[in-house]
Amino acid sequence: MFKKILVANRSEIALRVIRTAKELGLKTVAVYSEADQDSAHVLAADEAVCIGPAESKDSYLSIEKLMMAIEKTGADAVHPGYGFLSERAAFAKALEDKGICFIGPRSELIDLMGDKVKARKKMQEFGVPVVPGTDALEDLDEAEEIILKKVKTQKDFKFPLLIKSSGGGGGKGMRKVHEAAELRPALERAQSESLQAFGTPLVFVERYIENPRHIEIQVLGDGKNALHFFERECSLQRRHQKVVEEALSPSLSEATREKMSDIAAKATKQLGYNSVGTLEFIVSPEEDFYFLEMNTRIQVEHPVTEWITGSDLIREQILVAQGHSIALKQDDILRRGHAIEVRLYAEDAENNFMPRPGKIHFLRFPEWTGVRVDSTMASGSLVSSHYDPMIAKISCWAPDREQCRQRLIHFLRETKIEGLVTNRSFLIQILQSDFFQSGRYHTGILEKQDWRPRSKDRSEIFASLCLQDYLRRGAKLYSEPLSTWQEESI
Repeated sequence: MFKKILVANRSEIALRVIRTAKELGLKTVAVYSEADQDSAHVLAADEAVCIGPAESKDSYLSIEKLMMAIEKTGADAVHPGYGFLSERAAFAKALEDKGICFIGPRSELIDLMGDKVKARKKMQEFGVPVVPGTDALEDLDEAEEIILKKVKTQKDFKFPLLIKSSGGGGGKGMRKVHEAAELRPALERAQSESLQAFGTPLVFVERYIENPRHIEIQVLGDGKNALHFFERECSLQRRHQKVVEEALSPSLSEATREKMSDIAAKATKQLGYNSVGTLEFIVSPEEDFYFLEMNTRIQVEHPVTEWITGSDLIREQILVAQGHSIALKQDDILRRGHAIEVRLYAEDAENNFMPRPGKIHFLRFPEWTGVRVDSTMASGSLVSSHYDPMIAKISCWAPDREQCRQRLIHFLRETKIEGLVTNRSFLIQILQSDFFQSGRYHTGILEKQDWRPRSKDRSEIFASLCLQDYLRRGAKLYSEPLSTWQEESI
């Protein structure tokens, strides 16, 4: 049992963990960089420690700084959140060596699942289907020879192929190859990116599944037993980064849902896994599914699972870390209604999604039944250029998918935010699209250009506002007081 949790993260996930820890009667410690000293997660904790300058490598990614904060505050447990050091086995091992509880899986499991090649092999041992592919490759000449030989001799290994980093995901070190002539230069670029992002040039190659869906299964293990909490549909991605998530998937058959969920829970149990985690699968249009990777942490999109199951995954994660066995049984986990989550970013969707950090002059989310906002932002907050420019995660629940979709659209429309360019219109456009309404979409659909939002010319917008104001007031410009838009323009 432990009494004080240090949250080795920032922003909304740090605030989320702090609040749940308080509900369990635990003391909390926030860490923050110099750029985050006024963040809501800092104010919410019982204690707070500055761990360095704004740059992540000197603060949130510094094991040394975090260990110093742990020692200073006497924290006996650490929750890593997601991102940063959450899947860094070296961090978990450093805590284990000091007798401090890492609220996550054992370091050897993080290490195993963090190596994508080893993870594939382990899942194959458990009978989990994996995409046809290679082992880890490093030498370019050898890699090219192995890949071309497999293409010639194995029926289920063929172009197009996908090169992936052995050290991590998120689209880094990933290259699609359509033909043999593209192979070598693509391998060189993938290895370079992998080395820069993950410190290893090792890559592996898989068959590329055309128009796939990305489905993930939420799991929880206590080292002996394991449960699943059904699936999330995460196919709406841009540059391999998720944009909209749903639970349950609108396009997965009940038979495939049950099979995938059972396989995921059994694999989690066989691993002896002792925390929350996610098994990610790629699903073909014919509903053949293949293991992609396992994320050994809480996911950004976990609220949609909590909405449909009524579970508190962070609470369950903390209880397992304290040594409790899972009190639930699989039949206790029931699904209800539908949930959708979007990520509101400070970015310009019309300018290649360029980040647009800066100060939020005004921010107000409407009060709405069935909507949850995970955020630390408010009027006057600064979206820092040093971190991911997410303003909020907005998740919505309703008894059925269509009501959920409509509720989220109207919530976004009534959200008031000034001072920053955001992707709000882009999100609304997705939710209103034919492909989203039908529930039939795949991981590549957001790369199409024809449906993305396009603003009117600025002069057109200004003229429209002038006309609206004039018609509303019935004003004569030379005899009436200045209207709001005129005052602001002066």
